[in-house]
Parts: sequence; structure tokens; C-alpha cells
Amino acid sequence: MATVHVLGAGLAGLSAALRLAKAGRRVVVHEAAKQAGGRCRSYFDPALGLTIDNGNHLLLSGNRDALDFLTLAGAPEGVLAGPVDAAFAFADLATGERWTLRPNAGRLPWWVLDARRRVPGSRARDYLAPLGIFRGAAKAATIGESMACEGLLWDRLWHPVLLAALNTEPRESDAGLAATILRETLGAGGRACRPLVAVEGLSAAFVDPALAALTQAGAEVRFGRRLRALGIEGGRLARLDFSDGPEELGPDDAAVLALPAWVAADLMPGLSVPQSHRSIVNAHFAVPPKPGAPLLLGVVGGVTEWLFSYPDRLSVTISGADRLLDVPREDLARTIWDEVSRLSGFAGEPLPRWQIVKEKRATFAATPAETARRPGARTHIANLALAGDWTATGLPSTIEGAIRSGATAAQVLAGTGGNAALRGAA
Repeated sequence: MATVHVLGAGLAGLSAALRLAKAGRRVVVHEAAKQAGGRCRSYFDPALGLTIDNGNHLLLSGNRDALDFLTLAGAPEGVLAGPVDAAFAFADLATGERWTLRPNAGRLPWWVLDARRRVPGSRARDYLAPLGIFRGAAKAATIGESMACEGLLWDRLWHPVLLAALNTEPRESDAGLAATILRETLGAGGRACRPLVAVEGLSAAFVDPALAALTQAGAEVRFGRRLRALGIEGGRLARLDFSDGPEELGPDDAAVLALPAWVAADLMPGLSVPQSHRSIVNAHFAVPPKPGAPLLLGVVGGVTEWLFSYPDRLSVTISGADRLLDVPREDLARTIWDEVSRLSGFAGEPLPRWQIVKEKRATFAATPAETARRPGARTHIANLALAGDWTATGLPSTIEGAIRSGATAAQVLAGTGGNAALRGAA
């Protein structure tokens, strides 16, 4: 039977591998690290004495590819938790105000007419501002060139939401990516906007079920295998050179390259990939939240941007965080804890056990220039497809984008123009 080699066991690679294995293909996954998950995994942190994720991630009920992945992997019910309806709690550190944004379930956004459902001080017509993003998307413009980036609603809604989604200062971000996000979530109504969090960890939700499903489907996962080079002969991938030796590909074999953009570019000279990246800072505090704390709290007016209340800890995410990379970790922990303690009912209490995680290349910079550098899944090599959140998914660098890219890569190998032996894998 023809073999598909999936190179990389992050969510993009796992997504491609699952699609192919479930379709009856022989799949071998190769991963350089000792564990799967890439930038979406859990690990035990000795400083906290807790298992944490290497990055807090928020999903929405409209993330169909991510939810389909969980179904395909046979993930247990309840691995993603969230409110029954679309509801987003916010707090303003500067003023002390709190409110909850409550979009209605249907596509017609009548909720903006109800002052109790929208941002305090905003008017219904203020919510028309993002329509400019859809016009800007057709011109490869930035958000700053497409809508007014100022005012109360910008500060309290559009800026924090777009920054979280794009991990790039929204004013310089690509309007096309923002348009896709808005179209698939808020534009689809509240049913697509219900916030979902992997409260027991990303590995428990995504990685462990996927690995179990791959094993059950007869796939093989090999850890500690670092890819050094691709052997190309006659327009086909003929050999994989790993650190522990080469592996020859048969005439009907194929591969999915699901590695970080900079690694893929080294392996495939001339491949266009995003060059610039943005960081994310996460702060974790080993203190359980007070009863009734919202699972997710959007924060304006401080360093803290999003506060996650996990059962055993409080965790903060700060996007586009390049400005914080050189701040000493302890100073950062104290600053963030001062804000978190006031927001969560622990004001005046000493700094608990903490951890600061700085991910320097968390995502590609979601600018028009970097978006234009994203390659498609299909390559000039007949039996090789690309996957990764940095490929041209139409989405920014997100879990949804990574999983979608893997599904697309599987379709490329299975469809017309792909390897005939892989047809039916999509």
C-alpha cells in the first residue's frame, strides 16, 4: 500500500494524518520533538506544580474545522467548555466598569439595538464601522486603511478582539484576514460566537485523542526524527533525509510537509513563506479562581488583555507582545498579578507561584505583505503538499487555520492532480 509521510506532528500535521488514515491510507507521522502538538500542547510546569498549555487558546463555536477535527479524533464530550450562549465578559481597569457583550443567536444582529447587550456608551450605528474591512479586503488594504481606528468602541471591542485574532497591531493588519474572521464568527450570528476553552488542556482536547485515533487507524507515529533534507528527483519527492538516516519513497508514496515556515523554507529553497513574526506572552498563576468567575474575561486599560479562569489557575494572554520580550520575567509577573488580583477578587494578596511564557515567534505577522507570502498547499513537487497555519488558509495563525491547512493538504494529495493512489482520502 502507498504510504503518506506526514512531516510534523503539530495540529496541521495531525489534521492531515487523521484525514488520510481515516480514509484507509497508510500513514507515518515523523516528529522531531519527543511529543506531538507543536505550539498547541500541554506540559507539566515544575515552577507552578501544574500542567499548563504552552499558549492559551480561545476557540469559537463557528470554528467548524476545529470541531470537525475533535469529532474525527473521537475526543470525549466536554473537552471544550463555554457558556450556553454567546457571551463575552469585559472589564475596564482604568474605570472599573464591567459589562457583557451578548450577540443574539441569528445572523440578523438585532442585539446592537439593545443597550444591555452592547458595550456601555456605544450606539447601534457605531457597530457599522467594520463594514469598511470588507471593502478593504478587496484591495489588499490594512484595517487602518479600511475603518476608523479610534473611539470608545474601537478601544473597548474592535481593537482587543482583532488583536487577539490576528496577533498583530490591527491598524497594520490585513483587512482580508480580518474580514474572514468576522464573516465566519460575528457575521454568522451568535451561534458561531460562543467562546470555547480547553479547560483540561490542549493535549487532552486535541493531541491525545488524535494520537489514539491514528493508532487505532493503523498509522505510525515516530518521535525524535528531525528532517534534514528532501531528496527531489524528476519533479518528485524520492527520499527523506532524517538525522538518523534516509528513508526512500516508493513510486506511489507521498508526503505532507507540516513544519514551521522557517524550517520549510530551509528545506525547500525558493519557497515563499512569511518572514516576519509576532510574539505572545502568557502568564500563569497557581491560584484557583473565585466561584462565579467568568471562564474568559476581556480586559482593557492595562497590560492584561484576556484572563482565563481554569479550574486550578488563572492565566493571562497578551497578544502582539514584542514590547514585553525584554521586560524581566519577575517584573512582568508582578505587574500582571497586580491587575489580575484586582479583577478576580484577590486584591492585596501576595504574588502566588507563577510562570511567564514568552513565545517569540508565536504567529506570522498578519500584514498584507506577509499574507502575500503565504504559499498554497499544492507545490511544484507532484507528491508533496504543504500544511501549517502559515500557508494560505485565508485565516490568521490560529488553531482553526492549522487544522484547515491539514485538511486541505490531504485533499491536494487525494484530488485530481495528486497521487492517484491517494484518491478518496479527503
